[in-house]
Amino acid sequence: MATIVPNNFLPDRLDCIYTKCYCEENVWKLCDFIKCRNPNALSNCFCVFISNKKRQIPLWCQKHSKRDDKLVLWDYHVIFVFKDNHQVLVYDLDTTLSFPCPSELYIISAIRREENLNEDFRRLFRVINAETFLKTFASDRCHMINMKDGNYFSPPPVYPPIKTAESTNNLEDFICMDEDVGVGTVMNYQQFCDKFLQV
Repeated sequence: MATIVPNNFLPDRLDCIYTKCYCEENVWKLCDFIKCRNPNALSNCFCVFISNKKRQIPLWCQKHSKRDDKLVLWDYHVIFVFKDNHQVLVYDLDTTLSFPCPSELYIISAIRREENLNEDFRRLFRVINAETFLKTFASDRCHMINMKDGNYFSPPPVYPPIKTAESTNNLEDFICMDEDVGVGTVMNYQQFCDKFLQV
């Protein structure tokens, strides 16, 4: 397994702003952290939305799981990936794996191979350059509000909602795995591995 090469502009876990159940905002904040430290590094940084048309994707090694194998069935999940000429690192604030985690270990342990997965559970990956993600993402957090009582399913971040000049909420465009919707590139499992298992 590859040795992690330190970069002073990449955050430690304690540097990261984390709110449970708001993975998309956690990654946005991580991208923003790097932009403030080293804007030139954003070209090596990616936000990755993981979902599928059924909105049911299995991921392992998730700390919110009560199972021994730490399996969770998410409707979607979001991770951060850093890739340069030396290494590919995955930043997942919800994983039980190391932080950051070499991409090979993350793919083998958390994503896992697809041969034995039912078609309904096969994952797609919307890969977005970090700079584009920072400029385009917006969420008013309405997806986390219980329509019956108006309360949040999980407490929202303490900072204001993320918005752009064009939108206050386009989260669905990022979760959607239709290539004709939103920004970035939608990849299947093999395409994702081809991009992030090699440097």
